[in-house]
Amino acid sequence: MDFLYFAWVRERIGTGAETLALPATAVTIADLLDWLAQQSPGHAAALADRATIRVALDEDFVALDAPIAGAREIAIFPPVTGG
Repeated sequence: MDFLYFAWVRERIGTGAETLALPATAVTIADLLDWLAQQSPGHAAALADRATIRVALDEDFVALDAPIAGAREIAIFPPVTGG
């Protein structure tokens, strides 16, 4: 699955994009974030506070309990505001 990271999430993880093979246990966004946080200290730092990140699944904002089956891309970024 392709992952995209933006702003300080990208800075903490150390890359703007990566492709990872997900474990079968990653069924929801929350499961995915739990697994992803274990991949490196940078991932752990970026994902430590779930209240400070937003997730898009194939370019649509989703909740933590959203299923990831069939997804091609996950984007993770800080909350955004319009202006």
